[in-house]
Amino acid sequence: MVISTKSVWDEVAEELSDGTVIEYENATVYGDFEQEQILHEGNLRILPNSWVALPTGRLLSPEAVHHIDP
Repeated sequence: MVISTKSVWDEVAEELSDGTVIEYENATVYGDFEQEQILHEGNLRILPNSWVALPTGRLLSPEAVHHIDP
């Protein structure tokens, strides 16, 4: 298993700066480094303001998300 030490927000910051939305299918959103706290599994969108939009209409704050495995 490879664990990234770079924040997902750093990796997509350039893409998000132009106002695009990034979509993932079958992604896993983790709330902790140890990958024990799964916040969501499935489709999601990362909005230009860094919030994560779920298909249910709920939003995850960037502060709540540790990383996303696409």
